[in-house]
Amino acid sequence: MSTVIYENQNSISKIVNNSLYFTILVTVFCAPNLMIHNPLAALGTEIVKTAYVNAKPIPSSEPLVTSQPMSLTEEKQRWDAMLRQRYKGARIVSVSEGVKHVQLVRYINSRPVKINVIEVNQKINPNLEISPQLASTNLKRRASIRTIAQKNNSIAAINGTYFKPQTGVPLGTLMIDKKIYTGPIYNRVAMGIGKNGFKMSQLGIDSYVQTKNYKLNIDNINQPRMLSTYVLLYTRDWGNTSPVPPKYGVNIAVNSDGKIVSKTYAAANIPENGYVISGPVKKLQPFLNASNMKLNMKMNQIWDDVEHIISGGPYLIKDGQIYIDVTAQKLGSITGKNPRTAIGYTKDNEFIMVTVDGREQSSVGMTLTQLAKFMQELGCVNAMNLDGGGSSVMYVNGRVVNNPAQSGGIPISNALTISEKHQIAASDSLDSAN
Repeated sequence: MSTVIYENQNSISKIVNNSLYFTILVTVFCAPNLMIHNPLAALGTEIVKTAYVNAKPIPSSEPLVTSQPMSLTEEKQRWDAMLRQRYKGARIVSVSEGVKHVQLVRYINSRPVKINVIEVNQKINPNLEISPQLASTNLKRRASIRTIAQKNNSIAAINGTYFKPQTGVPLGTLMIDKKIYTGPIYNRVAMGIGKNGFKMSQLGIDSYVQTKNYKLNIDNINQPRMLSTYVLLYTRDWGNTSPVPPKYGVNIAVNSDGKIVSKTYAAANIPENGYVISGPVKKLQPFLNASNMKLNMKMNQIWDDVEHIISGGPYLIKDGQIYIDVTAQKLGSITGKNPRTAIGYTKDNEFIMVTVDGREQSSVGMTLTQLAKFMQELGCVNAMNLDGGGSSVMYVNGRVVNNPAQSGGIPISNALTISEKHQIAASDSLDSAN
């Protein structure tokens, strides 16, 4: 009996050993194949073990997870939770669907700083329109932010780009609804606003006039003269009359058909739908007897899909990193602690605008570096400074909500506004809302 048992045990041992050898062979030859083709392998050995036992083979062309579109309700919940986390202890008020107003006080080196923030989420409300607006159809005008905002039925607004205090002319690029009103100064940074999001970059405009035989570059559009050697272009947006030309200069008025209608060494009448070219006689001499002139203006292709452009400077955040190019953009005069205005946007294309009160005991203002750090904290991947000091002002639903030095804010040249084109349709789907 013991012999039989022993032989049976030997048989069983052989079967077990053979099974083990077979298992090892299968593992050696099959495991590499699973490791290569199974996307779960990248997530760690514990998941791979589970996949061996439970998972069916997943073809490499199939996504592991099919993302479902976030509903409008879910997006609102996500955004509200994010804002509560970002602005702990702050006052957060809904201005309209997709627009929040935040008021908070920060302490920097034990000194208080009062801050107002507007956050805009166009995924929640695609009917929100962000655009710069002028004080008047004439560039040489100023108005209060309340006047500019109410004229455009805006629910929120901040002051815009720099302007010449004596006249109100915006200093830097301003484009509204694809129309260029003013050209760039010192190649300063600008923000483009389009239907699908935002862009921020330094901006130049390639502008020139040409005849059959000659071509002449234009140095700027509707801007005050900086050098006597510059060739400038003035349209009716400047007013009915151009500035006088520089010493030893001339003005050439051209109508909408490209015909020269006048040449003068004084101020010139600007033809309706036409323009005046102003510059040194030496440069304009070849055009004085031209029968026809053609005007060309174009920007880099990255700006092709934007509707509006507003310039400022300096940069605060560039590609997620603090980047303050004060010297390059010739803005050394605005350093120190001051009232500030800034704009930026997040990786999710949520738009943010900020004003900081300053020059008072209850709010000492911010340096550009402090402002840049704050914009970075808010999640901005790109942000830039706008006109500040006495110009810094924020308007929300009919009233000025910050505390500018002059009650209601000084008259300004232009503003960046938030308006609602029409009432948002009731829907619980972000896809249908978009």
